[in-house]
Amino acid sequence: MHLRCALALLALPLAALAADKKTAAKTPEAPSAPIRLSVDLTDSYRHLVHGTETIPVTAGALTLEYPEWIPGTHMPAGPIAQFAGIFFTANGKPIGWRRDDVDMYAFHLEIPAGVSEVEAKFDYLDSTDQRAFTSNNLAVLEWNTAVLYPAKVPVAKIKVTPSITLPAGWHGGGALVPANTSGNTITFETTDVETLVDSPYIAGKYFHEIALAPECTPKHFLDVAADTEEAANLPKATIEAASKLVRETRPLYKSSHYRDYHFVLSLSDKIRGEGLEHHQSSDNGVELDGYSSPAMAVSNADLLPHEFTHSWNGKYRRPARLYQPDYATPQQGDLLWVYEGMTQYWGNVLAARAGFWTAESYRDALASSAASLDTRPGRLWRNTEDTAISAQSIRGGSQAWVTWRRSQDYYPEGELIWLDADTIIRKLTNDQKSLNDFAAMFLGVGGDTPAKVLPYEFDELVKDLNQVVAYDWAKFLKDRILSHGPGDPSIEGLAQAGYTLAYTDTMSSYQRGGLGRRGTVDALYSLGFRANREGVISDVYMDSVAYKAGLGPGIKIVGVNSTAFSGDALYGAIKAAKGTDKAIDLLVAIGNDLKTISLSYHDGEKYPHLVRAEGSPAYLDEIIKPMVN
Repeated sequence: MHLRCALALLALPLAALAADKKTAAKTPEAPSAPIRLSVDLTDSYRHLVHGTETIPVTAGALTLEYPEWIPGTHMPAGPIAQFAGIFFTANGKPIGWRRDDVDMYAFHLEIPAGVSEVEAKFDYLDSTDQRAFTSNNLAVLEWNTAVLYPAKVPVAKIKVTPSITLPAGWHGGGALVPANTSGNTITFETTDVETLVDSPYIAGKYFHEIALAPECTPKHFLDVAADTEEAANLPKATIEAASKLVRETRPLYKSSHYRDYHFVLSLSDKIRGEGLEHHQSSDNGVELDGYSSPAMAVSNADLLPHEFTHSWNGKYRRPARLYQPDYATPQQGDLLWVYEGMTQYWGNVLAARAGFWTAESYRDALASSAASLDTRPGRLWRNTEDTAISAQSIRGGSQAWVTWRRSQDYYPEGELIWLDADTIIRKLTNDQKSLNDFAAMFLGVGGDTPAKVLPYEFDELVKDLNQVVAYDWAKFLKDRILSHGPGDPSIEGLAQAGYTLAYTDTMSSYQRGGLGRRGTVDALYSLGFRANREGVISDVYMDSVAYKAGLGPGIKIVGVNSTAFSGDALYGAIKAAKGTDKAIDLLVAIGNDLKTISLSYHDGEKYPHLVRAEGSPAYLDEIIKPMVN
């Protein structure tokens, strides 16, 4: 691409391109004028995004960075391998560049005398798999994929004037404020790079912007694009629940930290599912039938409430070391059990309060969270804080042996920690106070504000909890995040909320929808493993029947009791063996070898549920009652 610049690499001697590390350099300053960034989506149907950027410069050494540590991803996730076709020119002449030998996201240039602007041209080569954000009918642009900025300068200080060119007939929306439109090109008001990267834009052939809770201020919108017109017309119940969600946040958080808010929502089987928080918007992606299918709607019910809650918890209030001045400085995730765990708690509570979930579905979702920790022998060696600290290495990792490795357990364990805290407050204050009061104090401090970051440390959590009610909150929190298994101490806290974790032979609609969404055959709580639809085992629970019989991830189940493998065949075999002395025979493929493995298991199917603990206050029922009639 941009072959007219093909001689750019010959413009300067190689030695002149490398940064002289022995020469002390002053701290770089932000450009004197806004960067002009133009992104062209007209080739998005073939997964190509074109970018042109005009950067004010001065003569001398210049290092430009491509974003690496993207807020909300908790890992160095900037897709540098897909950033290609990079050419620089100044005054019509090519400028050579050299990538840093250590920092793969940094590009070194030497700017000649008399040059005041450098033009960069580049392409973003979008994925063609499940991580794609472009299709022939829609695109979601996360601006970090198509921007360069001067290194070592706080991104909040770098001004940028962005524009986007859409395919003919497309429309779009997001949190950036349009300044003018010319044909298919929208130019936005000048902002800063931090706000730009924090403001995804969605566009498509089938696009709708839906005003939510119109009586509320600030204003809130659902910006919806889908691969079909039918899917873009969201069910009335979904829109009503989204409006109710907006109404429920004001009495809970007693504040807002945005000018207005946009739920960016894609519905597609061609592009990636997503859930990524931003200050004034969120990037949400579900299946094409993600809300029209009742089963999928239950499975996706917590997405919008979770990402919306992040505007308060994660964006405005953010752990101090998770907020860095640029996207090259590594983030530290030790407090992710607050950032994500408390958001998991409030997001799920709000899903019930707003009507995305029924009370039963909420309890089934909570039961699944508790059960996932109940079958985590990995807690014996790895505490919850370590799952947060190591989030950058385990996030998005393999599911093989995940019950032993542990994964992003700061989500479900954090949810149970904050439920436990809620019930303790209610009990100690005779129902006069709750975690609602802490949320208003901690997340609403300062009242209504523009989008900004107010960092916190562990001690502030303890101080604010003690302002709600005196208790040894430091010990309470440390006991949960630093302790080792087996089991999670907060599971026992469910009883204080009025429910206990139990296992029955009936799969809930929440579980059924989630398993169908992921294509999972689930025998984890019975035989001790999960597999995909083709019978390939994804995980085995240590010390389970399956583990002791020699099953492991990657082994493929070919047959069940002389019948070809299917989910129904496996569930049927488990059911038929209940209360008998008959083994469940699995024909498995281990590499090129076929082998029959017999499982001696007779307790039937097992799926997690919450059961009412009679004689104790039903705090859980009170917690999910709407705050707005």
